[in-house]
Amino acid sequence: MNRIDKKLREEGKLLSIYFTAGFPNLNDTADIIIKLQESGVDMIEIGLPFSDPLADGPTIQDSSMSAINNGMNTDILFNQLKDIRDKVSIPLIIMGYFNPILQYGVEKFCKKCNEIGIDGLIIPDLPIDYYLENYKSIFEKNKLYNMFLIAPQTSDDRIRKIDSISKGFIYMVSSSSITGSKNSFSSEQINYFERIEKMNLHTPRIIGFGVGNKETFNVTVNYSKGAIIGSAFIKNLHENGVDSIDSFIKSIR
Repeated sequence: MNRIDKKLREEGKLLSIYFTAGFPNLNDTADIIIKLQESGVDMIEIGLPFSDPLADGPTIQDSSMSAINNGMNTDILFNQLKDIRDKVSIPLIIMGYFNPILQYGVEKFCKKCNEIGIDGLIIPDLPIDYYLENYKSIFEKNKLYNMFLIAPQTSDDRIRKIDSISKGFIYMVSSSSITGSKNSFSSEQINYFERIEKMNLHTPRIIGFGVGNKETFNVTVNYSKGAIIGSAFIKNLHENGVDSIDSFIKSIR
């Protein structure tokens, strides 16, 4: 069984953390992953740095540029992760834009992910139909899940289609804006959460974008299986360093 499915079947609500590989320092990647598991995180999204991250807010954009300036690239990331399964058992997902994956070679990238023990990918700018036509078989051959995103403007028909082809979870984007932690959700966002909940989708949902503290985490898990925190965690890394990971996670739950 894929580690993502196994985790989703556990009791309780999940906390997934996103961070940018190679930030704040080039060789922090594995250490951050290990410390996150030790702190009780359920799932980790490893951000593949890209020079033009259109969906990301300034915090993640800055971390991505810092990581690139530190020298991070796909080969280095794979090298940093080559022994990660000796120390980490929770699901690991690589999240990034399609361009670096395409440049690396999609089949080569997926094969490397499988060898290392990556459980899935989140590629926000890879169109679903293009994935189904060109890459689905490659992902399946390498035992990788591809998690799709929905947002407030996604039509019900599109959501139903995503639900019908999804494995693992659906990444439920909380707003139509770029990433970034907030202190609360608007009534429009709550209405959106309620609308999706009433659709009774088959695939579990995990909410991201705008989740950054205990309050917003507690709201999102009322409407989903769990929540993803990215910008707030990266900001904490920048301000307080890797040694602050445990205290940050404890502040959320």
